[in-house]
Amino acid sequence: MTTPERSIPPVLSGLRCRCPRCGEGKLFRGFLKLAPACDRCGLSFAFADPADGPAFFVMSGVGIVVIGVFAWIEIAYHPPVWVHFVTVFPALLAGCLGTLRPVKAWLVASQYIHKAEEGRFASLGRHDFDERRL
Repeated sequence: MTTPERSIPPVLSGLRCRCPRCGEGKLFRGFLKLAPACDRCGLSFAFADPADGPAFFVMSGVGIVVIGVFAWIEIAYHPPVWVHFVTVFPALLAGCLGTLRPVKAWLVASQYIHKAEEGRFASLGRHDFDERRL
């Protein structure tokens, strides 16, 4: 049950958390656990290994925005420290948890579209240099 290859932009399938090939099947089985395969087109998600990329991008992006707003509010209004505790920490938590899943889906879709795979060295174990130059 395969479907012909379609070109779905990785950002679109990522935001929808859908299969990068058909754009309809679910990509996740749990909150962040990938399904073994698409339930619509049968694409195996064994190729997908975004590793720590989504967490890094989300923590960096959300952290910069939230801390920027925190600094602006501190300079402009000088609220008590408890206001920061009840606003900044929940904003960081909600921002990271809310964007982690779509960013992971986007990276998986990008891996599929660009046929990314583990790096391999063709010359592993061989010396490809000319000893006469030494």
